[in-house]
Amino acid sequence: QVQLVESGGGLVQAGESLRLSCAASANIFGIYTTGWYRQAPGKQRELVASVTSAGSTNYADSVKGRFTISTDNANNALYLQMNSLNPEDTAVYYCNARRAFFVYWGQGTQVTVSS
Repeated sequence: QVQLVESGGGLVQAGESLRLSCAASANIFGIYTTGWYRQAPGKQRELVASVTSAGSTNYADSVKGRFTISTDNANNALYLQMNSLNPEDTAVYYCNARRAFFVYWGQGTQVTVSS
């Protein structure tokens, strides 16, 4: 069982930055694909960014060039650096880890961007 705990959300103005953190209960980054998803009110949960165990990254088109996903294996952490935020980025952001049939989610952290 892997536990994921997000932090770093908050209320910011358009154009500002935030960094989300996800603390994992074990060193999973060399084994699992990990990533960030978000869910805005009334919308489906969507992939924001992911990184494979080999280090390959993938980003949603809407965040390319603004968001950066990274891992810190020494501290069992996953990060999402979010720059140039806009109101459309407002959502609950979830940390995710998956491998084969195993999928784990964090509890989510709210990001609100005001215009």
